[in-house]
Amino acid sequence: MDREHSNFAQLNGLRFHYLTWGDPGRPMLICLHGLRSYGRTFAGLAETLADRFYIVAPDQRGRGETDWDPQQNYFADQYAADLGALIDHLGAGTVHVLGHSMGGINALTYALTHAGRFDSLILEDSGPEADASAGIARILKELQTTPLAFDSMDEARAFWRSIRPNVTEAAIESRVANSMKSVDGKIVWRHDQRGIGECRIKQASTRPNPDLWPALSALSCPVLVLRGANSDYLDPARVKRMCETNPRVAAHEVEGAGHYVHDDNPVDFNRVVGAFLDSVAAERGARRG
Repeated sequence: MDREHSNFAQLNGLRFHYLTWGDPGRPMLICLHGLRSYGRTFAGLAETLADRFYIVAPDQRGRGETDWDPQQNYFADQYAADLGALIDHLGAGTVHVLGHSMGGINALTYALTHAGRFDSLILEDSGPEADASAGIARILKELQTTPLAFDSMDEARAFWRSIRPNVTEAAIESRVANSMKSVDGKIVWRHDQRGIGECRIKQASTRPNPDLWPALSALSCPVLVLRGANSDYLDPARVKRMCETNPRVAAHEVEGAGHYVHDDNPVDFNRVVGAFLDSVAAERGARRG
């Protein structure tokens, strides 16, 4: 029951793919990946938690094996609607949610109107006012300069390493395997690289994310902010303000990691996330007792 399972569902007009690990009767953790990632990026974490949680990791719209959006609607409010549709599809009342970068923004956007559906929230190098971070310039440059095709998998692998110099070799191989495919002799992206890039660039200039400080304030569940110690995306001052905004918010800094915490230092990331979720489960059990 704890091994990986592949699933599909029609949500908001698109065919979504999501992976699951563990027994559906256990507490549910939904893991939301970042801008150009995919659900399987959390496989390592899922394997450490599947004996006591039911982990669900969707390919968000336009990524992995989920449909691309013909309208190129890759904005936070649509991702939040997708999260709500997934929770409803799974028949869950409340859930634990982990979101990396864009995934965290999507979770907070959902919390603006559905704060009561969270058992806990883990923000992996993510938080309000992300559009003002220094890392945004790097990400936008990547989107503007990323090739749409490569001549070989080795060339694609070298590209990934050039823009993710600090992630593990296993993370690079996972990205090559899960974000690339061969079409007509070329190696191309599985995700909607052009549509996602154009939408993200447009968002930076004309349609910023909503104010997410009220979402953080509205959460009554435990919240963990995980910052990579070398992150250019989530600065310490913003983490401090997040903790001051809501007494349920705690923060932990992961050494040896930048913005891609679960790929830079998976051992410490998995340990800290597991300990946090176990403490939340213990707190809930004590209240029921």
